[in-house]
Amino acid sequence: MTSTAAPEFSELLPPEIVNTIGRLEFLARTAKEGSISGRHASPHKGFSVEFAEHRQYVTGDDLRNLDWRVLGKSDRYYIKQYIEETNLRATLLVDASGSMAYAGEQASSLGGQGPLTKFQYARYLAAALSYLLIRQQDAVGLVTFDEAVRTYLRPAAKPSQVRTVLEELSRTETGGDTACAATFHEIAERIPARGLVVILSDLFDDAEAIKNALHHFRYRRHELVVFHLMAEEELTFPFDKFDDFRCLEVEGRRLNIDPSTIRASYLDRVKAHLKSIELACGQMQADYVPVNTKTPVPEALFTYFSQRKV
Repeated sequence: MTSTAAPEFSELLPPEIVNTIGRLEFLARTAKEGSISGRHASPHKGFSVEFAEHRQYVTGDDLRNLDWRVLGKSDRYYIKQYIEETNLRATLLVDASGSMAYAGEQASSLGGQGPLTKFQYARYLAAALSYLLIRQQDAVGLVTFDEAVRTYLRPAAKPSQVRTVLEELSRTETGGDTACAATFHEIAERIPARGLVVILSDLFDDAEAIKNALHHFRYRRHELVVFHLMAEEELTFPFDKFDDFRCLEVEGRRLNIDPSTIRASYLDRVKAHLKSIELACGQMQADYVPVNTKTPVPEALFTYFSQRKV
């Protein structure tokens, strides 16, 4: 596996990120299952927070929940029901495959490091989201993966979960092939109840297979946020010298090519891949967040939250 200069877990939350997310809030768009009272709508009806509907009184109902105004007008017994609020269960899926080790010369830096690899960038985003959600008393879990699931931390809302997630991120190194689609199908079956799934990946896999896997999450009634991480050089292919291009996922694989001969076809394929994923996310009402790693991490976070509509 390729080393990604793992920082101490505390370094994954530098002041510039903490200051940015201190002004942010994440609210779920759809009803979520939870275990404690919180700020997100629950699919269950209870007797608190926001009025939902009336239902006819049945023996055993608490008389304190009778709508006395309806009783006085119609001489009928109706119970007032309300929408409960709940905490959110979020699971962060962080791609640790070999391709995520790519940085590029134009990638942003943070915490005194040089240009960030895509994985380092994803690690900072995941740390920030974990901190934000736990601060809201929501539950956060973590999955790291390459061609298979590497780590699976179940969502928890306790304050110590931030440390647990950050420690796991800090010791994770990139390596292995990419198998996003197959891994997503497995994870979709393992995550209990409806919740929030946040994917942080370059999504280097077959677009059609990825789309099917994303639909699996929606079938399981999860809300989806997809941070699609790409380096500037992967998006623009500015190379002009005949050279060796080394594969980051398969040891020893190299291509000796003239970039000018493949630039046009490469850019067409990248554009088509990105558009395919974006359209799929739009069809299933998932947030598609394209991220160029030359964008500073705090700026990427602030831009996403300022544009997100609940």
